[in-house]
Amino acid sequence: MNTLFDPRQVRRAFSRASASYASAATLQVEVEGRLLESLDYYAEGREGDAITPALVVDIGCGPGHASRAIQQRWPKAHVLAIDLAMPMLRQHDADASAFARALPRPLARLLTRGPARICADARALPLADHSVDILFSNLCLQWIDDLPAVFAGFRRVLKPGGMLVVSTFGPDTLYELRVAFAEADTVPHVSPFASIAQFGDALIASGFRNPVLDRDDLVTRYDDLPALMRELRAIGATNALHARRHTLTGKARFAAAANAYESFRNSDRLPATWEIISALAWAPEHGAPIREGGEDVARFPASGIPVRRR
Repeated sequence: MNTLFDPRQVRRAFSRASASYASAATLQVEVEGRLLESLDYYAEGREGDAITPALVVDIGCGPGHASRAIQQRWPKAHVLAIDLAMPMLRQHDADASAFARALPRPLARLLTRGPARICADARALPLADHSVDILFSNLCLQWIDDLPAVFAGFRRVLKPGGMLVVSTFGPDTLYELRVAFAEADTVPHVSPFASIAQFGDALIASGFRNPVLDRDDLVTRYDDLPALMRELRAIGATNALHARRHTLTGKARFAAAANAYESFRNSDRLPATWEIISALAWAPEHGAPIREGGEDVARFPASGIPVRRR
């Protein structure tokens, strides 16, 4: 089967970045914080013990910052942290100790037991059907080709009425870098991420209900192109396309790209734009199928999904 991304390269890149990720992923932590705020919606319409989910799953958990924040929010919940890269999961122990030192002792004792960890692929979750109350995923899905298929897997494991909270990169991400390298050669250097319409369509096609999508542009700034490339390697955001160049970019090509990037310089620094798409959606009640009697349960296109732009 032909695929856009090479999952082995994704695993290798994030494995290599495991030690540097936490200190370099400033933008990822900012997006994560916004996504964690969306968990407030879980309590709406619920009473008593139902406000506390039984099982929350963090997919693409990285070094586990969000998993620990979720555990702190709901100390009685079972939190499961899943990542494709085993070295990322091994970072949890060191990072959890530092996290616990900043907490009151009773809460620290509880949280140092920590979320459970599983090394697994988001495309094939090793979880029982209808077992998850909340599925959380921050900036992981951009590395997956078949969004309807992965969302179908998410829907399978969510309980009826379970909540999905996710974020991803949109197609305008690193457009400056894409333009600059296009001046150097014809090989793609930046991934063609799915648009907000494609993301919404995939949610609807997989049977999710009442989705609300947000789109935002965040800009980071660098002294030069090498500084941007160092940060991308530090967070594992390297080129994972099957069609990528499998040899090092030559000095001449890199110099041509760096020169082209200079056209974007402002305020004495080079900008890098990140298009952030986030979504909140609900699994259908009572496990309703996507199609019943040959008729679509969900008929409206992504253009009918509420989109909030910041």
